[in-house]
Amino acid sequence: MQHTNTTDSTSLKLKGNWNEVKGKIKQKYADLTDNDLLREEGKDDELLGRIQKKTGQTKEQLKTWIDSL
Repeated sequence: MQHTNTTDSTSLKLKGNWNEVKGKIKQKYADLTDNDLLREEGKDDELLGRIQKKTGQTKEQLKTWIDSL
């Protein structure tokens, strides 16, 4: 299933390179705060939900963009 692969690769990207990814997210979406971008182990969906709420992007759009970083 491609959805699972996207989710897995997004989670790996968030886990492995979080500081770099967070910086790029803040560059693109300057209105996001550090609290919006607080990442807790195993709660990537909550993180994506907070970003989605502030940006108006779908979770799939965000996952695709993060995977492309």
